[in-house]
Amino acid sequence: MVRLDDILDKVSAYNPSADLEIIRRAYVFSAKVHEGQTRRSGEPYLSHPMEVAEILTHFKMDAPVIATGFLHDTVEDTHATIKEIKDLFGEEVSTLVDGLTKLARINFDRREDREAENFRKMILAMAKDIRVIVIKLADRLHNMRTLDAMPVEKRGSIARETLDIYAPLANRLGIGWLKTELEDLSLKYIDPEKYAWLGGLLEEKKADKEQYIKKVKDTIKGKLEEYGVEGEVSGRLKNIHSIYAKMKERDLEFDDINDILAFRIIVEDLNQCYLAMGMVHSIWKPVPGRFKDYIAIPKPNFYQAIHTTVVGPYGERMEVQIKTRDMHMVAEYGIAAHWKYKEGKPVVDKKRDSSFAWIRQLLEWQRDLKDSDEFLDTLKVDFFPEEVFLFTPEGDMKVLPVGATPVDFAYSIHTDIGHRCIGVKVNGKRGWLGERLHNGDVVEVLTDEGHAPSRDWLKFVVTSRAKARIRQWIKGEERTESLKLGRNICEEGFMRYAVDFEATLKSGEIERVAIEDFSLEGVDSLFTQIGYGKISPLGFLKKLYPKRDFDAKETKKPSRFGKVFGKFKKKSSARSATAGTGIIVRGVEERMVRFAKCCGPLPGDKIVGLITPGEGLIIHLKQCKKLFDVNRERLVDIQWEKDIITSRPVNLEVTSKDEKGVLAAMCNVIKEADANIISLKIDSAIGNKAVCRFVVEVMNITHLKKITESLESIKDVLKVKRVADSVEVVGKEKP
Repeated sequence: MVRLDDILDKVSAYNPSADLEIIRRAYVFSAKVHEGQTRRSGEPYLSHPMEVAEILTHFKMDAPVIATGFLHDTVEDTHATIKEIKDLFGEEVSTLVDGLTKLARINFDRREDREAENFRKMILAMAKDIRVIVIKLADRLHNMRTLDAMPVEKRGSIARETLDIYAPLANRLGIGWLKTELEDLSLKYIDPEKYAWLGGLLEEKKADKEQYIKKVKDTIKGKLEEYGVEGEVSGRLKNIHSIYAKMKERDLEFDDINDILAFRIIVEDLNQCYLAMGMVHSIWKPVPGRFKDYIAIPKPNFYQAIHTTVVGPYGERMEVQIKTRDMHMVAEYGIAAHWKYKEGKPVVDKKRDSSFAWIRQLLEWQRDLKDSDEFLDTLKVDFFPEEVFLFTPEGDMKVLPVGATPVDFAYSIHTDIGHRCIGVKVNGKRGWLGERLHNGDVVEVLTDEGHAPSRDWLKFVVTSRAKARIRQWIKGEERTESLKLGRNICEEGFMRYAVDFEATLKSGEIERVAIEDFSLEGVDSLFTQIGYGKISPLGFLKKLYPKRDFDAKETKKPSRFGKVFGKFKKKSSARSATAGTGIIVRGVEERMVRFAKCCGPLPGDKIVGLITPGEGLIIHLKQCKKLFDVNRERLVDIQWEKDIITSRPVNLEVTSKDEKGVLAAMCNVIKEADANIISLKIDSAIGNKAVCRFVVEVMNITHLKKITESLESIKDVLKVKRVADSVEVVGKEKP
């Protein structure tokens, strides 16, 4: 276990004026309140806060933060209180501890809800004090380093959350080494077989490449001396996760990855960076399209370097990164590299104050996106994407994710510009609103005062801001239309049963029943719900006049409102089974039901119903991405009937070696699993592979799992996955 003196020595080295006494007192207090507690590994609990405090010294944090590292679990896991922390260690430390405690005290049934709420709380904490998140990252890093002690069933979910949230956070804060370690540790528990396999291959490569790395380093050093440039040169194999991600993204085998080597050149000043780049290109030919100048255009986290890929000795590709010592400091320490210590406390360099602008952007997103799935999905796109650098005609730069369109660009300027966008000029030429923009494009947005957003824009925009603003506008329009439609439907329903609508409305009874019986905000909310089809006029009338027999013969001509949202049935219930579908609908009238083709729900899947005008109720998977673009008020709670017996088609994509007999073996195991093959398509793939696309009838997800496992057991089958237009459930790929 790390020693207190080691921590104090490290703090003194980078911050000689630090208040070491508060760190000592925090250590003593933590040891006292955690006495007798142990971690799952059996170690004394104190080992965890000690390690967290030591990790924080790598970020060159100030004394209050190091003290908080010792204290971060005291309020959550012991009898200590925030008031006690404040009395003993002051306002600053107690605020940091309180922020971390609030992040921990949260429980949700759904992983997506928990992750989204955790991220929302972290965003709010970051807005108050960025150091809270640095401590949280140190805490997560040590937990990941010791994840073996956790139950097997929990390791995967913790690792997935780390990969989805904490690694991008480390990246966004500019702490590259932390992001890399978190990614590798996450992969270790998400796919341990692939991690071990790749790790073994890289170890073999490392032994083979030692002489190669030495040769390249000596060549670069010799050339630097020839040019009179002082610099450090290092070489390494890329980390496991980066290689895994490239293999998965490009569908490559390990042997097909030809740039697993990376070299770093650190020089003294900016001019030497470009001199070194020219020198490298004079030795080895650069690979076209693989050059990035992050010095001229830094990343949003202020990372700066020149990246170039060249064809090195023996025709092997290798990446070379060139940066100054200051740039290297930023890459190593992230946001802390911009801090200057004054009286023992960090002061952010005002030139770098804009490095916090992205936090304000995150605050805006978390206010706009209330749905957990939508929030996490859009966050992963925008949080730390690969960027394109774009310019307005006036020369102002906008940084957007790769794949951004002119509509994304328009909304990045202002919501009104996005709403009124009717056309675009890219580099002086008229373009299409959905085209992909590229680095250096000059984009001029053409607007019209009377124009409004189109739902079709949601098919191609990629940024959270654009998606959120378009959805808000569409939902507002839908709500207005539903309010109007609901009032008309209600009027006709009242007339149908000879009830005076206007008189009842003026009496206040409609508002009373809306609030008391339906827990709505008022009359407008009631009409909106009727317009969406969630409440029927008949169901409302029965609440309004409970003693009247509305099942008697209608007194007026039939209304047209029953056609608006599909089949209308007089008998109302809070829970009704829709005949022949196996679906139980809660809280709405029975209606026509059909299954969405985009995601192909199966019995046993988590599902939700979407009320669709003129079509009834459409059943989707809960994670179906097409639901991100709809008004959440149109969604209804549904579930499968218990012990349902039905069959549903599912799309399976099987990647295998292109060998004789494999297809026959696949068809045989599907037949033995008592499933029917509806259709089959076969495509050849790169590298002696074949991709077979089956449409198979299955009974439920348990039946599907049996088929999938049987297919995976075939020797030459590499990967089996269930696919649909808007969602993909991926199976493990064989090493």
